[in-house]
Amino acid sequence: MAVSTGTLPAEKSIGPGLILATLGAIAFSGKAIIVKLAYRYGVDAVTLIMLRMLFALPLFLVMAWWAGRGKPALSRRDWLGVLGLGFSGYYLASFLDFAGLAYITASLERLILYLNPTLVLMFGWLLYRRRITRVQALGMAISYVGVLLVFGHEVTLGQGAAEAWGALLVFASAVSYAGYLVASGEFVKRLGSLRLVGLATSVACLLCIAQYLVLRPVGAVFDVAPQVIWLSVLNASVCTALPVLAVMMAIERIGAPMAAQTGMVGPMSTILMGVVILGEPFTPWIAAGTLLVIAGIFVFTRR
Repeated sequence: MAVSTGTLPAEKSIGPGLILATLGAIAFSGKAIIVKLAYRYGVDAVTLIMLRMLFALPLFLVMAWWAGRGKPALSRRDWLGVLGLGFSGYYLASFLDFAGLAYITASLERLILYLNPTLVLMFGWLLYRRRITRVQALGMAISYVGVLLVFGHEVTLGQGAAEAWGALLVFASAVSYAGYLVASGEFVKRLGSLRLVGLATSVACLLCIAQYLVLRPVGAVFDVAPQVIWLSVLNASVCTALPVLAVMMAIERIGAPMAAQTGMVGPMSTILMGVVILGEPFTPWIAAGTLLVIAGIFVFTRR
């Protein structure tokens, strides 16, 4: 495809991409809000994530089928990679995130997950000895200070041990997803990003359903409040499958760096929805911590 040298076509193409990236970031952020709302009805993490994945499974299967049309069949190595990536990037990361949200606010959860680029860099340094520049180290330091500021504020408001456990679970979720990002590079080139996401998330859906069948009585799902069912449908569609498509389409139009920068609206939208919908507190400490995290990630990724 020829690339236009004029400025007007480029300006026209950027707008839809920015809109898609923004909507995707906001929709992803809504996941934490829905989870916190569902917890008010007495559901546990195992049941809640099973319901989310149960309703999302058909969407991801269609995504994998659509992206794989006319493509070669997966080799044994490809399937092993998909299984491993699905376990780390979507099953384990999602379950740890859901479990952590039972103890901390949606705002802190989003800020911790937003540290993901720094974790990817540290994995690259540990595994491949990739150099960390001074600018990147500065951005990492600013972001982690911001998270610690918000975490310290939450500890003063609630039970320190519970908040610490929740923050640890969510941080472990971020580590698990960072590992997925580091390991997925080869398979993205082989399978394509959309096909890989569809297959890996389908694997995660099946794992979450199997986990429920092992740990909970099958009939217990019928005792769940109807509100939890509808919240799970909303989580599976609007906050899981649709954002994946929106971000992928945005990357095709504006590239990954600009899409990542647009994703900075995510923490702000989570905090706003947390205040308006959940009634979570918004204090100068939370504002300062959020600004530090966003500023740090901006410094970290601006190259």
